[in-house]
Amino acid sequence: MTQIIFYLKKLHTFAGAKLYITLAGMIAISFLEGIGIYLLIPMLSLIGVFQVSDAAIPYISGLISKLNQIPDQYNVPIVLAGYIFLIVGQAFLQRNQAIMNIKMQQGFIRYLRLDTYQALLQANWQFYLTKRKSDFNHILTSELARVSQGTHLFLRLATSLVFTIVQLSFAFWISAKLTLLVIISGALLAIFSRRFIKNAKTLGDRTTDLSQKYFAGITEQFSGIKDIKSNRLEQSHMSWFRSLCSRMELNIIQLTKLQSTTQFFYSTTAAVLIVLFVFLSLNVFVVRPEQLMLIIIIFARLWPRFTGIQNSLEQITTTIPAFNSLLTMQRECEEAREQELPADGSKEAAIRVVEGIECRNVHFRYSSDQSAYALQGIDLRIPANGMTAIVGKSGAGKSTLIDMLMGLILPEQGEVLIDGRPLTREKILALRHSISYVSQDPFLFNTSIRENMMMVEPHASEEQLWEALEQSASAEFVRTLPQGLDTIIGDRGIRLSGGERQRIVLARAILRKPSILVLDEATSALDTENEAKIQRTLERLKGSMTVIVIAHRLSTIRNADQVIVMERGEIIQSGGYQQLLKETRGTFNKLLAYQAGANG
Repeated sequence: MTQIIFYLKKLHTFAGAKLYITLAGMIAISFLEGIGIYLLIPMLSLIGVFQVSDAAIPYISGLISKLNQIPDQYNVPIVLAGYIFLIVGQAFLQRNQAIMNIKMQQGFIRYLRLDTYQALLQANWQFYLTKRKSDFNHILTSELARVSQGTHLFLRLATSLVFTIVQLSFAFWISAKLTLLVIISGALLAIFSRRFIKNAKTLGDRTTDLSQKYFAGITEQFSGIKDIKSNRLEQSHMSWFRSLCSRMELNIIQLTKLQSTTQFFYSTTAAVLIVLFVFLSLNVFVVRPEQLMLIIIIFARLWPRFTGIQNSLEQITTTIPAFNSLLTMQRECEEAREQELPADGSKEAAIRVVEGIECRNVHFRYSSDQSAYALQGIDLRIPANGMTAIVGKSGAGKSTLIDMLMGLILPEQGEVLIDGRPLTREKILALRHSISYVSQDPFLFNTSIRENMMMVEPHASEEQLWEALEQSASAEFVRTLPQGLDTIIGDRGIRLSGGERQRIVLARAILRKPSILVLDEATSALDTENEAKIQRTLERLKGSMTVIVIAHRLSTIRNADQVIVMERGEIIQSGGYQQLLKETRGTFNKLLAYQAGANG
């Protein structure tokens, strides 16, 4: 319950005075309902069902005496009008309270959504390396929906508790002995019902586990749908999905069985207790008929509330794992937070690299538990407004070094300097404002080419868009598309070829006019002709921005000012392209020879 208490405090912080207004409304509604039940006795007395003695029910006899002084043709209409007034007033308050509750609940969930999403955006890159994308989808959809349900159930539980307290107060006023008997019976039932709560917790844990597996499975499988269809894996994945759906179905059925068993237990107990009340009232406590009738009416309305409270407790218990998942994710994000985003949405001024980027004795491990370093003893200088290429075998540490240079990770030892000044946590976001990054696996949104490009530069003109497309060797094929710049390119740009996607992403990067342009295998899917166009583009860009390229295809970096060769997290060679070419026994020459043989 610790997690729920934590979020109830957040609800209190979010709602403020509205929470107390809602509570006051609950009390008023319950009070009016109690008075409405209370007025049943004078109505029945006035029409002659029974006579009410002076001491039978507090205040009723005095009210009936005053009504008897009114002419007979008026007293019954007055009581009926008063009863209608109370019921209409109660209904009006219930309507307003329901609207206020849903506004408060939905506002709180919006607050949690924004809070969680912002926390995820502010988390550092290492945090994302340890998580699955499906975990974020799961938290922001399924688990937040369950938290929303839990919040709603809490407000409903609070309503039921207030109603129960007020009605018990009326009942205690009428007959303390019978009311104490009911309270003792309710307490015994609550103790007995603890096992239902425990079972609900188990089912809630299972719901979270199955939901997480569901999100992870469908996310990964649809990401790899091409492999599934190419290798005829549909049947095996269908079997997995069928098995998971069966377990989810069984879990929901078991939860429904638990709730139905609780309702059956409470309904059966209610019938037994009402019979017991009647027997004890007439034979032991000698309660007058009007008192007995009023108490039976109160408890007939009250007992479903007991069932509702138990039901709400069970359902809230099933949502505890969702509260726990959300809380855990938020705590992990807080621990991994890079920097607070400005409240007004403004951005820090981008760092313009004037002299260059430098690494001094940089060491880095992804985890302190690892003995091997992903980067070790890195010393290098990348001059501003030139082109530096980083090459090496897979696993050599190239991407890790790029992440370091972009401020996605910080060194465990050593330091990164921008124009001679150390790169600190406070300057990370400012550095990234000056970087455009093009990955090996280009990412595009399911919208038009124009909208994809203008995401980085919302105020770009038509001329600027086409200039960036020309520079990335994309303009020619974009002009041939049916709607040109307004062509919808599908999920992740699936309607374009791999090379076309990479060129559009490169155009988007150039449109931003960054100080640093980073290309991570960005030309790997291009043919020779378009690769040559990109090479000419990079050559033109060298004077206006710092270009850093990771390349397996070494033909791409022929015009690089500096080539860094990496192996096992270390720099083993560096120098100009032609200089390294002359080192016949060097790793760079071996890589060239291997590629020449492979291409041949």
